[in-house]
Amino acid sequence: MICVLDPLSDSRWDEFLERHPRASVFHSRGWLEALKRTYGYEPLVLTTTAQGPLENGLAFCRVSTWASRRLVSLPFSDHCDALVDRPDDLSAMLRFLAEEMEQGRWRSLELRPRHVELTGLAQGASYYLHTLDLARPADQIFDGFHHSSTQRAIRRAEREGLGYEAGRSEPLLSSLYRLLRLTRRRHGLPPQPLAWFTNLVACVRDGLTIHVASKDGVAIAAILTLTFKKTVIYKYGGSDAERHALGGMPFLFWRAIQEAQSRGMVEFDLGRSDLDQPGLIAFKDHLGATRSTLTYYRRPERRARPARDGLLSRAARWVVGHLPDAALDLTGRLLYRHLG
Repeated sequence: MICVLDPLSDSRWDEFLERHPRASVFHSRGWLEALKRTYGYEPLVLTTTAQGPLENGLAFCRVSTWASRRLVSLPFSDHCDALVDRPDDLSAMLRFLAEEMEQGRWRSLELRPRHVELTGLAQGASYYLHTLDLARPADQIFDGFHHSSTQRAIRRAEREGLGYEAGRSEPLLSSLYRLLRLTRRRHGLPPQPLAWFTNLVACVRDGLTIHVASKDGVAIAAILTLTFKKTVIYKYGGSDAERHALGGMPFLFWRAIQEAQSRGMVEFDLGRSDLDQPGLIAFKDHLGATRSTLTYYRRPERRARPARDGLLSRAARWVVGHLPDAALDLTGRLLYRHLG
């Protein structure tokens, strides 16, 4: 029998995550609470455990908007494994979901596993995932950086005397958001709502850190990392393109790596990259990270998009890239709830 529980109110969920080796920050109460506060998504977990300590769990959010009615595991998460060890239990959960869809409760279903392969579902989008092994001496990690780009950039940043600050304060969040907006604008995309980051800070708490590099007191690069158990995850970042030559981003990642090692972390998850982002992929490759492929699964199978969608997308990006800041932020607030 499949049971449905609320991970925000069922205390067994936190205890289960501490026990399960594939649990990540994206399964955590803090991440789920931030999703609910910001976008109104309702989290749920499928399990075969009716009573007592949980033996398994498959986490989702209900994404119900005027445009869609979907189950996603999980919105805005790079990956979210099914925490189910027995194939029979996972098959039962997938059958339960198929029946829910056949009865018209949901129009689509998407799962984003990192390690678990799923059968009976169509393959959806694919991405690259980069991870860095931190269980090595720091000098070996540095030696693994690309010599002419990453290592040289870090040394340039140190010569330039870039400042560094890490924490969760409002000034740091403000710097991150300003730089994130600059970066998203360069890509012709709106930034995520400021409320999303405010809620992440409030809900994830000690598991979240904002790292900021500055020159002469002005922030030039910033990244946001999440920590869960022995893993640090890079989730968001932004920079001032006019100051890229100062090496702010490589400098920040190097400092974040050093801090993670000092806290006993064993893996730095550099997050997913779209396959058509060669610059971002190269940046992560140059950090000496291991590249693997993330494949999402969905039901029903996504139909191929007409060729004209590419032209519309480019036109939309041009428009977004020229919006005033206030209009750009408003676009993000209106758009992202439908994209989870």
